[in-house]
Amino acid sequence: MTAQDGRDDPAAAQREDRPTAADYTIDTSRPHPARVYDWLLGGRSNHPADEELARRMVAIDPRVVSSVRLNRAFMHRAVRWAVGNGAHQFLDLGTGIPTEPNLHQIAQRAEPASRVVYADNDPIVLAHAATLLRSSPEGVTEYLQADVREPGLILSQAREFLDFSQPVALSLLACLHFVPDEDGAHELVARYREALAPGSLLVLSHGTGDFAPEGAERARDHYGEGGIRLALRSRAEILRFFAGTELVEPGLVSDPASWRPELGEPAGTEKVAEHGYVGVARKL
Repeated sequence: MTAQDGRDDPAAAQREDRPTAADYTIDTSRPHPARVYDWLLGGRSNHPADEELARRMVAIDPRVVSSVRLNRAFMHRAVRWAVGNGAHQFLDLGTGIPTEPNLHQIAQRAEPASRVVYADNDPIVLAHAATLLRSSPEGVTEYLQADVREPGLILSQAREFLDFSQPVALSLLACLHFVPDEDGAHELVARYREALAPGSLLVLSHGTGDFAPEGAERARDHYGEGGIRLALRSRAEILRFFAGTELVEPGLVSDPASWRPELGEPAGTEKVAEHGYVGVARKL
């Protein structure tokens, strides 16, 4: 079964009933985190409001561009590590606009039968979903138009494609710092974690103000002016997301390039600003 066609696919009918980009009005007058991230990665699926906010972030610290790219490279290595350690199913929340190689491409190069479900709330990401659905013949990729704050919806739909009795790697990359405490960020992650089988993985990256509090405050203000709440958390607050899991070496680190560098391309020797933390943990 593949997500590229409907042959012998029991979920094909359900997918046909799901919304398409044409069902949404995309407000390009205001920035969206996925499109800001796309600009910082050098992508073209963004608009002037997104570029303006991204440039304001660069004005605070030009190294934010390198940090975003190192975060992406962390994803590549974490996925390779996950597949190499027995995780062949992935649930990626806050997917963002496709940037090759995408998560499913990394996973399916290592294990062609890997199954990947993406979820994001930006209709522009939905418009690019065809790129995310180019699965290997042996594997599955699927896209859900949903917000990370909707665990019931996401988990129910993800179960059409993933076997939650087996390990699943839950990916939350540069996502949770857009979920403020008022929205119950830690409780949301707990809901997802509880649905996972023992041996499942949590792959997480999260922004922080620990190392540059004044710049972090300016970033919060700029995002707030764009209607986006930015929740940059301390290391202790980020560690709480890993409750009920065991961090794998080297633990929760502030330099993404230091996380298992042997699994990816050389990161270079330039000192990059510490804008967040990354880590991978196994559910006990």
